[in-house]
Amino acid sequence: MHFTSLMRELKYEHNASLISLIVILLISGCLENVPEIIIDPTPTEEEDWRAFSVVAPVDTGINPYHIHFQTNDTLPSWFLDDFGVTLVCDLSDEGSWEERVEADRESCWNKITYADIVYFEGTRIIGAMGEEGWSETPILDDPNDGHGTAVTGAVLNGNPDAVIFFLEGFDGVRRAAEHPMVDVITTSFGPIASVPVSGIEDDTEYAVNVMGKLHTGACDNTASTCIQDSTGGPPWSIGISGFQEDGDRGKVMHCSGTAPDIVADWTQYLPDHDSIDGYHDTSGTSFATPRTAGILSFVIQELRNQTLDFGSGARNGSLVFGENFSVTNYDIRRSMEKASYFPSFSEYNPGENEGPCQTGTPISPIAPYTQTGWGVVDPTVSQSMIDDLNGLSPLSDKSIDCETYMITIMEMREAYW
Repeated sequence: MHFTSLMRELKYEHNASLISLIVILLISGCLENVPEIIIDPTPTEEEDWRAFSVVAPVDTGINPYHIHFQTNDTLPSWFLDDFGVTLVCDLSDEGSWEERVEADRESCWNKITYADIVYFEGTRIIGAMGEEGWSETPILDDPNDGHGTAVTGAVLNGNPDAVIFFLEGFDGVRRAAEHPMVDVITTSFGPIASVPVSGIEDDTEYAVNVMGKLHTGACDNTASTCIQDSTGGPPWSIGISGFQEDGDRGKVMHCSGTAPDIVADWTQYLPDHDSIDGYHDTSGTSFATPRTAGILSFVIQELRNQTLDFGSGARNGSLVFGENFSVTNYDIRRSMEKASYFPSFSEYNPGENEGPCQTGTPISPIAPYTQTGWGVVDPTVSQSMIDDLNGLSPLSDKSIDCETYMITIMEMREAYW
C-alpha cells in the first residue's frame, strides 16, 4: 500500500545531559531521593503532520507564486516520496511576478518534463503535465489565460488546507485518476452549450467507479441541460451549476446548466495568474465546481482526523478508512445531497441585472429542486455532513417529491451515458 510509510515507528532524540544526570545519581546511590523526571519527546517537524486530503484540479496552469497558495505548512519528505515527486522547485520570493518567473527558469521551469511530478516549496501544490506541449512553460499558467489559477484558488476557498495535485492540460484527467493518493478530481471545461459530444467521461468513470474517487464537473454557463454534458452529466460525476450566494439581488439562480446535481457559488474573489498578490471577482460554474471539490475534501480530511486515518485516496474502496469505520465516495455524495439546502424566496432582491445571462432568477418556493437539483452546497453544510457520516447526527432524506424528481434525472443520465 502506498501509505505504509505513514505507519512508521516514531523516533525521538533524548536529552543527553538528562540521561547523564540519571546515570550519576544511580552511581551515587541517591536515586530514591530524585524527583520524578518525565521525558516528553517532541516529534520532528517531518513526523509531526496531520490528516490530509488531495484535490486534483485539471486545467490551464497555475501561478504558485501567488500569496493565495503560500503556506508555512511544508509537505514532509516522506509525503513527497510516497507521492512520486521527482523535482522540487524552491521558487524565488523577490521581485515582480515576471522577475520571479525569469529567475527560476533555469532551476525549475526549463527542467520540467512530462515524466516529472513537481513540488513547489512553500506551498501545498504539486504539479504535473497532463499533456505534452500544452504551454511554453509547463504547469505555469498561461500569461493570456489564468483560468487554472482561479480554479485552484476556489478549491482552497472550500478547504484552505487541501493538498493540490495540479494537472496542466485537459488530458490530465487520466493521470489524476490513476494516482492512488488523489481523493477528488475537479474539472471546469467542456463543450460550449453542452453539445452532446464525447469528452472526459471514460477517465472520470475510471476515477470514480474503479479508483473510488469523487469527481466534480462543471455544467455549462448556458441554460442547456447538464444531462448530456460530458463533464458534469455522467451519473458517476457530480454536476454543478451556478448560484449567487451574495450580491445585489440576494440569493439567486444564474443562467447555467439545468438539471444539475447541486448548485454552488457563482462569483468568487480569486487570485490573479500574473501577479503576486492581485485578486479579481470572476463568475461561472468553472469556480462553483472547484469550491465544491474543496468542501468535499474538507469533509474527508476532518473525518480522517477524527478516525486517525493518515492516508489518502481510496483504500479497500473507502476514502476514509479507520478502525471499524469506513466511508466510500458514494457515502460522501449521498450525505452531500441530504445536507444541501434550498434558499428561501424571501432572500431574493430584484435589483439591477449585471449583464447577459445574469438575470438573477429567484428560487421558487414550489419544487425548488427543479432549479437547484438537490440544493445549494456551501461551507455551511460541511459540519452536518461530517456529523451525518460519523453517525453523530444522521441526516434525513429530502421530501418524496424531491427524491422522486432527482431519481428520474439520474435515470435519464444513466440511460444517456
